[in-house]
Amino acid sequence: MSTLITYEHPLNERIRTFLRLEHQFGQLDHFIHQEDPKATRAAIAALLEIVSITARADVKNDILKELDRHSGTLNRMNNQRGIDPQALEQVLADMRRAIEAIQSIPGPIGHTAREDEFLKGIAQRSSIPGATCSFDLPHFHHWLTQPSTVHQERFDSWLHDLRPAMDGVRLILMLIRSSGTSRRILAEGGFFQEALDAQLPAQILRVGIDAETGIFPEISGHKNRFSIRFMNAEPRGRASQHNEDVNFRLTYCAF
Repeated sequence: MSTLITYEHPLNERIRTFLRLEHQFGQLDHFIHQEDPKATRAAIAALLEIVSITARADVKNDILKELDRHSGTLNRMNNQRGIDPQALEQVLADMRRAIEAIQSIPGPIGHTAREDEFLKGIAQRSSIPGATCSFDLPHFHHWLTQPSTVHQERFDSWLHDLRPAMDGVRLILMLIRSSGTSRRILAEGGFFQEALDAQLPAQILRVGIDAETGIFPEISGHKNRFSIRFMNAEPRGRASQHNEDVNFRLTYCAF
């Protein structure tokens, strides 16, 4: 059986931010518990990206608004036929906990890590190519040599006001992705475009392609219309346009 590669494209700026946060959260989760100093460096790099993304003042409100909107949608589904009331109540309970946890954060999301002088020093040097060597940041080099328990204690402190946001974003994206229904599409000549339903704005497009084809999609679009152009993944040099018909799976995610 061939492997299906899924590509996602956000259709509004709020979801774009959430997907970027999710990606960095995944990087952080992968490296944070490893004892190799190189993994700890990668975890710090992911944390700094998260801190930078959450520096926008409206990120906290965006997460709360989206959680509240999803809660309202789910509550309206309570009496619909075919809905499992226990499963629905569990999701609603998860959303209530996420909302309460984010509301309990004093100040902006990521404030603790953002105002940490140790991380500020690393962030300042990180903007210079290759400038986080031991001679650039001896304090950082010393910290990396400390036991993993020391690292975990600092990460726990830095993530205190980020974990609720992490949980909230993951819950939002899980609900959005689960709302979509996949369908098989033929892109004639390697190109496909379609209008979107203005009454039910999609938030994420998902494009699934068999890995064996050796092609990938370039997706552009907004809330009204989108287009997909398939490209050949050349072993060297720039990708070239794929001009043959392409079978792929398309999912509109709108919750």
